Amino acid sequence: MGILVFDTRDIAVDDRALAHLQIVIIDKLRRNEKFSMSLPTDGHVVTMWMTSTMPLQFVYTGTPRPHVNRAWLEALADVVGMTGTLVLIPEPAEHPLVGAVGVH
Repeated sequence: MGILVFDTRDIAVDDRALAHLQIVIIDKLRRNEKFSMSLPTDGHVVTMWMTSTMPLQFVYTGTPRPHVNRAWLEALADVVGMTGTLVLIPEPAEHPLVGAVGVH
């Protein structure tokens, strides 16, 4: 179980989910995009306003870093792009690698 540290709040997030959130969040923040993010914590849902000036840390308890599912990254990016709010959706099945041996 990893931890997303946002300002002064620690939010427990599964390492695998945290790795995917980190990629989407950093991708948006490096482009200076602002957005909200809602995550469940302690029986509540916390919504945070994400900007490149807010203190943010991704702390992983497991090693090595989880495998990245491109389909999940795309789905998370689509959600925040359509709604303006990043929410943790269930992980979809991975797409097969295009051009891989035996894949047509």
